[in-house]
Amino acid sequence: MRRMPRITILGALTGVLLLVAPPARAQKDRWQQLNSQAARLQEQGKYAEALPVAEESAKVAEGTFGLENEFTLASLNRLATIYSDMGDYPDAEKLYKRALPIAEKVLGPTHQGVSTMLNNLGSLYKDQGRYADAEQLYKRSLDIDEKTLGANDAKIASDLNNLGLLDAEQGRYADAEQLYKRAQGIDEKTLGTNSSNYATDLHNQALLYDTEGRYKEAEALFTRAIAIDLKALGPYYPGTAYELVGLASLYQSQARYGEAEPLFKAAVNIFEKALGPEHPTVATALNNLALLYEAQGRFAEAEPLLKRALAINAKVLGPIM
Repeated sequence: MRRMPRITILGALTGVLLLVAPPARAQKDRWQQLNSQAARLQEQGKYAEALPVAEESAKVAEGTFGLENEFTLASLNRLATIYSDMGDYPDAEKLYKRALPIAEKVLGPTHQGVSTMLNNLGSLYKDQGRYADAEQLYKRSLDIDEKTLGANDAKIASDLNNLGLLDAEQGRYADAEQLYKRAQGIDEKTLGTNSSNYATDLHNQALLYDTEGRYKEAEALFTRAIAIDLKALGPYYPGTAYELVGLASLYQSQARYGEAEPLFKAAVNIFEKALGPEHPTVATALNNLALLYEAQGRFAEAEPLLKRALAINAKVLGPIM
């Protein structure tokens, strides 16, 4: 399932950081080096390697700048997202809950950094099936964004998509569809119908129609989203691969295995080229293809794919205790 991108707190704080009186140059450079290294490793899916670097970044930030500081908030948020990516939800939640009141105090309760952190914690709750908690935080984030950005900002469309995905997971399909259509209206007006954001809106609505068994409508939306992303992003961008996976999954659910297989294979190829062969998203794509083979009784072809996916996850997530 394609998700809206999770924005890190650092990006939201860039303008504020420039206003902070600079500490000793060596200390600041050390923090920036660690934070950049953690971000790079996280983006590569190397979570087990990113974790100790992010922990050191948070330690340096708090020791150098103090707890109530934008640099420290950036480090805490980075560390929390890595814990979340690794499935360590309790530690991620502790960090978010520690950082949120600090962010509200330092930045103000309606700052974009606070909205981002609320959204990240909401996504954490959603991944755990804590839907009521997630909904409350998503709505708080949406309220902040509507007040500070206006009703037609692309960030509002992202918020609406998050709420729509939440409703869809709870079987509230009519509510989800309404939210997706609102998001499409905003992105159409703000970015245009040839933007990748608009393709994401269509993709999420297609997932909903697939769940409801509205296969013809879902196929039309997936096909349209693929065409948009191919033009906007190119053939080797992860966004395009997510669209292919969506359409392939739709075909698989209808036992259209011959049509699904080349799409799953193309997605694996794109993810490998765009993210690297040992990224956890590649493991997921390999697993998708393996499940397709299993559905057809092609177990000998599925087995090596599953083994490779397991090896990737073991490497990027670290040993299971």
